[in-house]
Amino acid sequence: MSKIVASAAIRGAKALVAEAEKLVNKAIEEKGKDQKIEFPETAFFLPMANALLGAEVKTLKEIEPVLKEAKSLLHDEPTKELWLPYLGDALDSGIAALLAEEIICAMRYLSGKEPQSGCNGFFTDTILRTLGIQLVDGRMPGFAAILGAAPDNKTAVEIVREFQKRSIMTFVGSSSNGKSIIDQLKEEKVEMGWDTYIVPYGRDTISAIYPLHWAIRGALTFGGIKAGNAKECLLYCKERVFAFGLTLGPLDDIKYATGAGAINMGFPIIADTDIPEIRPTGICTYEHLVKEFDYKRIVQKCIEVRGVKVKVSKIPIPVTYSAAFEGERVRREQMHVQFGGKFSSAFEFVRSKPLNEVEDGKIEVVGPEIEDMKEGAAFPLGILVEVAGRKMQHDFEPILERQLHGFLNEAMGIFHMGQRNMCWMRISKEAHKKGFKIKHFGTIIHARFHDTYGKIVDKAQITIFTNQKDVDKIVPEAIKVYEERDARLAGMTDESVDTFYSCTLCQSFAPNHVCMVKPERSGLCGAYSWLDAKACYELNPSGPNQPVKKGEALDPVRGEWKGVNDFIHQKSNKTLERFHGYSIMTWPETSCCVGDTEVLIDNKVVKIGEFIDKHRGGEEYTKFKVLTLNGDKTVKENIVAMQKFPAPKELVKITTRTGKDLILTKEHKVFLDRFGCRVGLRADHIKQEDRVVALKESRRNVPVLREKINNSRTLTIDTDYFLDIVTDVKIIKKHKFDYVYNLTLSDTHSYFANGMHIANCGCFECIIAILPEANGFMVVNREYSGFTPAGMKFSTLAGSVGGGNQTPGFMGVGRLYLVSKKFVSADGGIKRLVWMPKELKETLSAKLKKRCEEEGIPDLFDKIADETVATESEPLLKFLKEKKHPALTMPPLV
Repeated sequence: MSKIVASAAIRGAKALVAEAEKLVNKAIEEKGKDQKIEFPETAFFLPMANALLGAEVKTLKEIEPVLKEAKSLLHDEPTKELWLPYLGDALDSGIAALLAEEIICAMRYLSGKEPQSGCNGFFTDTILRTLGIQLVDGRMPGFAAILGAAPDNKTAVEIVREFQKRSIMTFVGSSSNGKSIIDQLKEEKVEMGWDTYIVPYGRDTISAIYPLHWAIRGALTFGGIKAGNAKECLLYCKERVFAFGLTLGPLDDIKYATGAGAINMGFPIIADTDIPEIRPTGICTYEHLVKEFDYKRIVQKCIEVRGVKVKVSKIPIPVTYSAAFEGERVRREQMHVQFGGKFSSAFEFVRSKPLNEVEDGKIEVVGPEIEDMKEGAAFPLGILVEVAGRKMQHDFEPILERQLHGFLNEAMGIFHMGQRNMCWMRISKEAHKKGFKIKHFGTIIHARFHDTYGKIVDKAQITIFTNQKDVDKIVPEAIKVYEERDARLAGMTDESVDTFYSCTLCQSFAPNHVCMVKPERSGLCGAYSWLDAKACYELNPSGPNQPVKKGEALDPVRGEWKGVNDFIHQKSNKTLERFHGYSIMTWPETSCCVGDTEVLIDNKVVKIGEFIDKHRGGEEYTKFKVLTLNGDKTVKENIVAMQKFPAPKELVKITTRTGKDLILTKEHKVFLDRFGCRVGLRADHIKQEDRVVALKESRRNVPVLREKINNSRTLTIDTDYFLDIVTDVKIIKKHKFDYVYNLTLSDTHSYFANGMHIANCGCFECIIAILPEANGFMVVNREYSGFTPAGMKFSTLAGSVGGGNQTPGFMGVGRLYLVSKKFVSADGGIKRLVWMPKELKETLSAKLKKRCEEEGIPDLFDKIADETVATESEPLLKFLKEKKHPALTMPPLV
């Protein structure tokens, strides 16, 4: 700690203790030692003394031990002649200052001098409980205590407005050069009070004890810490109460002493003057005392130094934002403009930078905005997201980058597909009509990064390029980084690590499925590599990606490990016992409402179990359409896959006020209303009084509920759904169901079940299937809709491998697994690949050719058939024989 700062803090503490002692002695002389002393409406006596010392001060006499303790914490100033450690002395002085300030303010209340004119004074327990819980549960990310005055009124207003925008409670007070920020705000007619998150506490520095009271009582009230446990109370403030002090104008000894007291509580001080900085971490989470002269950056500096995690509760865009729109499609006839795909150049790129190189919330569009674009045309687009954070790592960049797909898709009227420099986006005419602009892409990304990844993202700025020259300029840099990420993973092998990572994201619709993500094999959906899963675990240790120790190698050729088997057995609800990572012939990896749940198929009410049992094994079901919700209107969409799998031990039953009930797996998502938006929530997380999205006209002819939502709006009458109130949610541990069922639809990935809107999904990108007659394997990707040499389309094959089924000879995979060295290596590897759709083959051509060369068969690529050659076994065999495909001479698969 700076000697200058320590000396000032010690001097200030001595002055405060002397003042407190003087006031107490005078009061005792005038009123006697038995005079009652208290702050208004609190059960914590003098809160600082109560929390730190366990003192219950009710009378003037009972102040004396507190004063004695404060005096014992005072020390001499450090001298030039003799060097001694002075950090502890300065911190002790800080505590002495807080105890003294508390006593001084209590004496003022006794003499009627508090609260000061136009100020709140002491914050009551009622206020603490009413608003303090928001600080604890995260709705209020932190609070600022401003001491002094800004250089001018405009700057004062701008500072508090910036805190308001972030839902940070701001306590204003103290003075500098004879002026208080309280009066600056009053002169500008800024409304102050608890409702506006701007609270004046007092015009002198001593009254800054009131915001610190607010914090220390949080430890006693919400932390459950007993009075007198000083260390625990101070640690609670540091770890749970995200507060900081902002001093405006010159600092005097009293401010330094008060600041030293705040630092003891883990609260750093940010100043706008040229003070000695204290940057090493220790008492505070990060720096202790820093300066920032730029008033445009000072609020962000406060947030950065304290580590406040700001969340944006409502994204300020002109269209509805909800997870329900993630599967929405924007057809060509609905489109206003589009970017990327096969129509223009586009990329999205997330890179991390140092904190001082990123301006949080800065969103810039370089090039034409949407009003300058011709309707129906395609334009270039580059989305560059620069993030910074104390805990940010380069390994997290691809994780954040991949989230852009879901984040942007959840805006109504926005379509997003792909990633990296292969993305494709559309803005609908309706979204444009409502005022959606290209800059709103940045608004969404900034809000969602803070909301979802606040642990690592302290700052995010977004630059969006719509000029071809700018896109062309940055794309090479982005591609270089993409390739470096891939190369890093390519250099890793399954043997080089002792830990794999699980992925159970898909258990929401396939409760028995577990992905095992390895360095040489991504998850089945293709979205998560081993590095991604490792990073996700670091971000969310209790999330879907868990470390799995390989343990003893039971069969290194087929890829079987004892630790992996044990993990999969537990996490698959004990339905799977073994796993072979390098074979689809023996114990392959798995993929992917109860039977009497009713769905609307081609305008008829059908039980989902009966429908799936009737149509399993054929393609007839793909001709049927199921009722779902797109936007506010019901639509019918084709079924592309069906799933049936053993029911888990526990199910959830949801009952609504209109008499609907639905039984489904705990992880299955149901759509409901949250703050005016539709979101998907796990069934076992739904509670009574939640509002689930339901069909407006159900076959039961139940009257529509027309209740106010959030006391401010009602559902419009032109929607096809209403919000039904949940009256009961039960976990059913003993049930009669042997199986549970699910459907996958073509576009929205959701449907109505028993009148409630629920989610569905599909997990794998591709399916590998054995072709015994060719002694090899075929691969078909989700996008291919035609028949395959196996005699089935993707949709039928999906029923063989989905839902956690373990079917030898069939397996769901991510497309990049096809070019892995571990691709079915126990079964012969890439030499067994005999057929794949042309589009998939062309997309992977460079990587496939490289793998063929590595295997010593460079001409294998041309020997792999596609649908232009054959979709039946006989012409396929003819082609393979003509090309002398190596699979025909390999050992028999069966």
